[in-house]
Amino acid sequence: MIGHLILRLTIWFLLTANFSVENIIIGVIIALILPRGFTTRERLTEWLQVISKLFVAIPVAFLEAFEIIFRPHKREEMIPEEIKLKRSPLLIFVDVFLITFTPKTIVVRYNEQGFYEVHHIKPGRE
Repeated sequence: MIGHLILRLTIWFLLTANFSVENIIIGVIIALILPRGFTTRERLTEWLQVISKLFVAIPVAFLEAFEIIFRPHKREEMIPEEIKLKRSPLLIFVDVFLITFTPKTIVVRYNEQGFYEVHHIKPGRE
């Protein structure tokens, strides 16, 4: 609560550039009246895992891109990839982004039963 109040007051003072007593009172009233956004709190370990996966996905994406250029990939598969249940929408978005970031895979569908349907290409003949 205090962090939200300080952030909102800081933004207020940056917008108004006025530190008079009246402006401070108006800023505090506005900061208290504005509704607070309620978001789910993810555990720090989940975010660290996602960030580590992101750092791994970047070189993998480059390697897969060069592999597709030099070796044609004509086989296609739909692979169900299991996910952790009860993830926040933000973590689900980041998971889908990480899967789709690599050139060989793309998320086709997200099922709330606990898996993504991933389209995956592989080297070889059809």
